[in-house]
Amino acid sequence: MDIENLIKDTFAAHERDAPDSDQVLAATRQRLDGRRAVVSRPLAAGAGVVLLALAAVAVVALNRPAPENQVATGAGPVAVEAPAKPAVAELTMPFSLGWLPPGKADHLARRINIGGSAANPGTPVYGGEYLMTVTSGRQVLLVDVQEMRMVPVDEAAFKSGPGRPVTLAGRAGVESAHSGGPGGYEVYLTHPEGGSLYVNVAAQPGSTATEQQLIDFGRRVAENVTFPGTTKITPAFGLGKLPDGLRMCTFDVEKDGARTSYSIGTCATMPPIQARLGDPGQVHGTAGRPVQGHETRYQEENGYRTLWILKAVHDAPVAVAGSVAQTELYAIADHLVLK
Repeated sequence: MDIENLIKDTFAAHERDAPDSDQVLAATRQRLDGRRAVVSRPLAAGAGVVLLALAAVAVVALNRPAPENQVATGAGPVAVEAPAKPAVAELTMPFSLGWLPPGKADHLARRINIGGSAANPGTPVYGGEYLMTVTSGRQVLLVDVQEMRMVPVDEAAFKSGPGRPVTLAGRAGVESAHSGGPGGYEVYLTHPEGGSLYVNVAAQPGSTATEQQLIDFGRRVAENVTFPGTTKITPAFGLGKLPDGLRMCTFDVEKDGARTSYSIGTCATMPPIQARLGDPGQVHGTAGRPVQGHETRYQEENGYRTLWILKAVHDAPVAVAGSVAQTELYAIADHLVLK
């Protein structure tokens, strides 16, 4: 069963019935923030960032003029088509899900996180994460699956109580479960490249699930995670050929592309430049020069500069922002792949 396509198709079919995405994702992140406060992982702000090799290559079809010795057979000039716009490149996750609890997967958030490795905490590594809700009748489950390469299994920390040894799909780990308290079911399994694979299944606040349900669901999710990943994510806009020395460091794609952001830079120094999809109501500033035929707005506050590209993805703007020169923001904006 292709879980990723199932999630996408189900979400599209039930969009009008789905709960508010911001509320669901906020609840999920609040739950994750509580865990992350317990599990310390160094962020790239203190460690720098290494290269994430996910280059987007776009092919532009160009129409060539007819040779000078070609005989004209029509009554008038032949129309030359405009160059085709490059397609937005898909992004690949480092691992894939093979199973989810039964029900309707309403929302899906996927992102690449930054953290230090267990062997070398001063060197950041990249890991994937899936956040989603699965609804079956009145029961709503929050599912979080992520790579925690900076946390070895023997350093696992739980919200729901002490852990106990477990082996799932041949991988050793530690699990804990508490259906009535924080955390729900949590398991840290040995990651094939070091550190841990973390799986958390819990009932959304206001919903219920038995402890055995959470254990059964969480274990099965963990047993069916596959490496390396083959899951493709379609962002709302893409990155073309960036200026020399700059590359994509991380990406964050939520709700099947409806929210998309990239961190751009040398991937060795922080803070990075952000390119993100925004809302029209967020746009401020004065008119700037057009970018790819779109009007722009430019604003600056205490050295932090934002270039808004209006109606970059249908009616939504794209912001390119960072503590860099205005010319650098324009250089990146000129190479974005917009719809």
